[in-house]
Amino acid sequence: MRMFRTMAAAGIASVLCIGLAAAQTAAKPAPAYEPQSGQAGKDVVWVPTHQALVDRMLDMAKVTAADYVVDLGSGDGRTVITAAQRGARALGIEYNPDLVALSQRNAASEGVGDKARFVQADIFESNFSDATVVTLFLLPDLNVKLRPIILKMKPGTRVVSNSFNMGEWTPDETIQAQGECRNFCRAHFWVVPAQVGGTWKLSDGELVLQQDFQMLAGTLKRGGNEMSITDAKMNGTEIVFTAGGRRFTGKLEGGRFEGQSQAADGGNQAWSAVRGNM
Repeated sequence: MRMFRTMAAAGIASVLCIGLAAAQTAAKPAPAYEPQSGQAGKDVVWVPTHQALVDRMLDMAKVTAADYVVDLGSGDGRTVITAAQRGARALGIEYNPDLVALSQRNAASEGVGDKARFVQADIFESNFSDATVVTLFLLPDLNVKLRPIILKMKPGTRVVSNSFNMGEWTPDETIQAQGECRNFCRAHFWVVPAQVGGTWKLSDGELVLQQDFQMLAGTLKRGGNEMSITDAKMNGTEIVFTAGGRRFTGKLEGGRFEGQSQAADGGNQAWSAVRGNM
């Protein structure tokens, strides 16, 4: 009887040990998710943006605490997190749920979980029209596909792309990151222009504008003279052009241009214009 009890006790102990080992194995956390550079995504492979370029991109856009930054294809979240560290509200739109979860953990560990938000979504099915700054690291064909959406955003919205351009939409600025950045170190910058093509009536003449993205051409008629405009461009809602030896600057507000023109001798004149059909 004693031997039976001893064997029974040994059996129970063995079962307990096996159960404990199984419980310890079950409780062991899964390895933390670590994305690999070059891993496949929905439309592009994932490659991290070097922090030096992230900083330069946000510098180009002059990001401040007043901005709402949206990163299209936000990856590990570093652009969104860096924008939040500058005080901006920031949103990352990312298709890969593992990258979204990683970004949320990274934001929390950096203490910006209240300003940096991430959602799992398709960028082409997302509404980011209220952003003041859009950042992206996508292939050229995707940039071109996004271009009509971006051009409908509020004039003055700033756009920065890592490495790749927007087709025929010439960048306002291009920079190269320095320091330790070795690959994908270039960024392009645009400002969404107001759409101003057409005829504008001045009190003493007419301004006719042809628009190609932010670039302008056309003529100015004043005092019976018709002059071609040169060096003409929209920067958001701000216009600049030269005509008849004067440099015109102005701002579009409520469908009306208001500004100043300056002659070579420094003399200033006020000018204004409204659309011809108003």
